[in-house]
Amino acid sequence: MIEIERPPDLTRLRRLALSAQGLLQAQPFGRGLAGAREAINHIGYVQIDTISVVERAHHHVLHSRVPQFSPAMTNKMLADGEIFEYWAHAAAFLPIADFRFSLPYKHAIKSGQTHWYRNPDKKLMGELLERIRSDGPMRSRDIETNTTKRAGWWDWKPAKKALEQLYMQGDLMISDRTGFQKTYDLTERVLPSHVNTKNPSMEEFSTHIVDQQLRCHGVVALKGITYQRRNAELRKAVKNLVDDRLAQGVLEQIKLRSGETFIVEAGALDGPLPRLSNRMVILSPFDNSVIQRERLKALFQYDYQIECYVPAAKRQYGYFCLPLLYRDEFVGRMDCKAHRRLRLLEIKSLYFEKFNFDEELLLAAFLAALKKFCQFQECDRVSLAEAYPKHLAQRVRQALKLIE
Repeated sequence: MIEIERPPDLTRLRRLALSAQGLLQAQPFGRGLAGAREAINHIGYVQIDTISVVERAHHHVLHSRVPQFSPAMTNKMLADGEIFEYWAHAAAFLPIADFRFSLPYKHAIKSGQTHWYRNPDKKLMGELLERIRSDGPMRSRDIETNTTKRAGWWDWKPAKKALEQLYMQGDLMISDRTGFQKTYDLTERVLPSHVNTKNPSMEEFSTHIVDQQLRCHGVVALKGITYQRRNAELRKAVKNLVDDRLAQGVLEQIKLRSGETFIVEAGALDGPLPRLSNRMVILSPFDNSVIQRERLKALFQYDYQIECYVPAAKRQYGYFCLPLLYRDEFVGRMDCKAHRRLRLLEIKSLYFEKFNFDEELLLAAFLAALKKFCQFQECDRVSLAEAYPKHLAQRVRQALKLIE
């Protein structure tokens, strides 16, 4: 096993991690629909989230990596059978090629080894499944509360649970999504015929997840490889596989002076550093690059928490602060809201936290990123309430006038 202690600036590790995520280059995956398809195949999943103060996370993640991406492209990929919706560490869009690796969790739910809902209503599930089989796809809004109890209609809450149970255990898939209105259909009618549906062995599953995490993150912690997966057998298989690859010299283990340990492919740190430009990227709180908060803090010294789940009085930065990535460092955060009818992006607070950069270059990069972000939000005006440090507030306000 190769163990290396790296210098505390972490420059090489950071760039390797960001390059693997497609966040250092302007168009690492291409443009438009083809680029979005390539991006999700590479990064492995895009988390779905309901919060809409700015464009939703599953669109934001792709926008950050793919020029000319538009939100309609996500549903097109879903409808075309190029991606599917299921559970990763949270609800997500995943590459259709990875479908078979969703099967172990589905089988565990269906067999009762694990629970999505306890004591699911199997009679109601059977009725819903038969209706979809005979009448075709069902939208979530097709289930309505019906006080007269007509045949074929059900109370919304138990029926919604029954649909979700059928979906989570694999009998149904989501064939279409309009906003947060999902359309359910039989798996055999949604899944493209070429997709591998053989349940993976534990060896295949662990190999898939280790290879995927190294590909899309570049720098991984052992516990991060199985992030939020509660499958003890999978975690054990992943550890054994990593240990074997370390022993063979296929992987290297890097122990930082702060004590954290990371894993990279052998030789990954010996090549030339990925190039940087004076570019800023405004990221989603659910972006793949920041979702593992402990890893984020260890690699980038960036202490980040999404505060929409924190009581308002206890928030430090705001309801939905977006991380700001400049070059290869996280330099701040921006709490904002898109008022789409007014075409106004309201910046409630803007924080710059690191100042080992030229202020002129930093502000120019922020302005360029904000212009693109406003277009993505369908806004053409920006307001700013607060900016920190205070000496930058007026300069930022002056710069924002250039957007209008």
